[in-house]
Amino acid sequence: MDTLWAPWRIDYIQRPKPEGCIFCACSIVDDDEKTLIVHRGSRCFVILNRYPYNNGHLMVVPFAHESSIEMVEMAALAELMALTRLSLAVLREAMHPGGFNIGINQGAAAGAGVADHVHLHVVPRWAGDTNFMPVLSETRVMPQSLESVYHVLARGFALERPASGK
Repeated sequence: MDTLWAPWRIDYIQRPKPEGCIFCACSIVDDDEKTLIVHRGSRCFVILNRYPYNNGHLMVVPFAHESSIEMVEMAALAELMALTRLSLAVLREAMHPGGFNIGINQGAAAGAGVADHVHLHVVPRWAGDTNFMPVLSETRVMPQSLESVYHVLARGFALERPASGK
């Protein structure tokens, strides 16, 4: 069995948790750069993960505060998937990953860090994106700052793209 070590996330795990929902709090702030929201739809938004597994790690989040995907209205689910698709296109254009991990950790037992507000992770991956640094020194080499990634992806989300029915 392979193990994915993410020791830089210990800050997220051990830090005091803010009162209320972090996604709801971010969605009402009128400063997308500060909250790392790279795109807003009508029912969902796309936000950079502040404690990423890889550069460009995005989350697609419904505005509605629901703990389970079964509770999210169908129109929001459709937009969640449309924004996931758009996120893939933006990440491909801006960062040229070799693949993606896409998924929902629903509930604390499934690994959800924010268990009360369902969200979908989009993690870009590159061949060889893990190396000896996390194994030997518990250090993750992130080649790009969150601020830099925010600006690259925010520009990508602002581009017009033709609708595809494929």
